[in-house]
Amino acid sequence: MIEARFKIERDDFVLDVDLNIPDKGVTAIFGPSGCGKTTLLRAMAGLECCRDGYLKIGDQLWQNGKQFVAPHKRPLGYVFQEASLFAHLTVQGNLEYGVRRVPANQRKVSIDSAIELLGIGHLLQRRTGQLSGGEQHRVAIARALAVSPQILLMDEPLAALDLARKREIMPYLESLHDELDIPVVYVSHSPDEVARLADHLVLLEAGQIKGAGPIGEMLTRLDLPLAHGDDAEALIEAVVAEHDDEFNLTYVDFAGGRFTVTHKDLPVGRSVRVRVAARDVSLTLAHQSGTSILNIFPATVEALIPEGESQVMVRLQVGGVPMLTRVTRKSAALLELQPGKSLYAQAKSVALLS
Repeated sequence: MIEARFKIERDDFVLDVDLNIPDKGVTAIFGPSGCGKTTLLRAMAGLECCRDGYLKIGDQLWQNGKQFVAPHKRPLGYVFQEASLFAHLTVQGNLEYGVRRVPANQRKVSIDSAIELLGIGHLLQRRTGQLSGGEQHRVAIARALAVSPQILLMDEPLAALDLARKREIMPYLESLHDELDIPVVYVSHSPDEVARLADHLVLLEAGQIKGAGPIGEMLTRLDLPLAHGDDAEALIEAVVAEHDDEFNLTYVDFAGGRFTVTHKDLPVGRSVRVRVAARDVSLTLAHQSGTSILNIFPATVEALIPEGESQVMVRLQVGGVPMLTRVTRKSAALLELQPGKSLYAQAKSVALLS
């Protein structure tokens, strides 16, 4: 595990966190602007003064009371909102600059691997001023990886990019998730980025942790704001099962059944993530026939909570997988919804994130 405890006071703002997160996969630090996300990341890097801080990465203690490993001695990679490349060096020079600080016997990620992973081989002899914004960020990530970090810290790396550049770089960020065995702590206030990248989610609000856990659980916890409002959704891990060439469809299996989605050019057996918005899920007491809805699953009501004056948010269990739906209070009364009730969930629209 990664254990972090920090208390940092600044005028009228206090960051006070006690955090345990997995030492693998992508952990997203999520919350509104000004909640302390960047301050927490900088504290982990040793860039913020914190008298009572504690940080342990796996079996290595980086900070505890009087013990403090200086930032430049911490084996970490840091990607800022701006690419922050050395303008007087080529792309190759930027990558080599990072590698020189790592003894040869401690290098776990070669420059060649970082270059291939980020797709920047054709850029090596260019000056950084000749790169697009997306290319600069890819080089910055490669440079952070080239130091063979034990942890990679990323502070809203897409925030300064326009939509086209974000779409360009997102597949490379997803490849970090799929191909690297390095824990990533990813700061963001973008729900879309978090949905596509994160395995674990830390919800930060006004310097306090409101909740932390696997992203599928966090998004559907009725005691957290993420499970309410128009953007409430469930993220479901699934596997590509087969393709239907006749109807141009793809079938993906999860613990609760099989989703039907529009065709995606993905290999059978590929792990994928399915997004199901609460507003797109309806409930019925009997399995319907003669309907255009293809995604219908047996479900059990786990919990429900009022949402506004006229609606109710319902958390369902579908084969052990949480799913949300928002219905009117009248519908809840007519269906006699209560915890433990068996029914069917109908998802009229789902999105495959890949």
